[in-house]
Amino acid sequence: MFKTTPCNEYSCAQNVGISLANLAPLRHDLIRGTQMAPEAARCEMAGEIKKTPSQTERPYVPTEREVAAIQKFAHAERAPRVRVSEQGKAQTIIADHPDEATGYVLLMEALGTSEPDFLDGLLSQLANAGSSGRELEKRGINFMLSVIKGIKPRDQVEAMLAAQMAAVHMASMTFARRLGHVENIPQQDSAERAFNKLTRTFATQMEALKRYRTGGEQKVTVQHVRVSEGGQAIVGNVTHTSRGAPLENAAISPPAITDANSPLMPIIDGTKEPVRVTGRRRSK
Repeated sequence: MFKTTPCNEYSCAQNVGISLANLAPLRHDLIRGTQMAPEAARCEMAGEIKKTPSQTERPYVPTEREVAAIQKFAHAERAPRVRVSEQGKAQTIIADHPDEATGYVLLMEALGTSEPDFLDGLLSQLANAGSSGRELEKRGINFMLSVIKGIKPRDQVEAMLAAQMAAVHMASMTFARRLGHVENIPQQDSAERAFNKLTRTFATQMEALKRYRTGGEQKVTVQHVRVSEGGQAIVGNVTHTSRGAPLENAAISPPAITDANSPLMPIIDGTKEPVRVTGRRRSK
């Protein structure tokens, strides 16, 4: 469905994964039961080795766990991709789809928006954040799009926050690499401080996304209550709402259970007389 980069851009030893176009025949072969070893299949698709008679006679039979993983991969929903179009010295980002209009619609759906201007602006920002040099890198851009797709933004605010999370993650991995290749103490301290700030920022962004999606409400359910002599407790569900939120839907808690020696609690309803809760005092 999507155009992908051929496997021959990277050597078989350096390429950690393989493209979707190369995974497709391997996926179908595995499902039909005529599979080969993953490493041999990867190298064969790269055009580096050929099948031997022994490999043809003895196809690899995957385990049940591997078959389940292959079927899950075959039915998984793919994130929309982009590619870099070069016209002379100018580079533009276009949807990696046989029909560009359909590709842009899929991109807007993945970003939780229906505004083409928002898509154009966010793709430009992702291109700047996902490229390390002056040349646009579709690998980094598609990675960030995949991260955003995985977060499943519901509107433009969540899409922007997801894009920031993807950018912070990439920066964190950059400083993690620098931290592992330092040559002196100042470089170590600088990379360590930046890495700590970025990872804490990522955690804060996750909390912000959670609060935005839940509306800032927090619900606490108490299942076990122990009340000592002279203490008070509220029996029921306790709901905390955010500041400034209306209290129309807040749960009305029942009266507190008090000790017999405690003063009478005021009753909101003025038509009823206060009632003392009787009890037996513990003998000393």
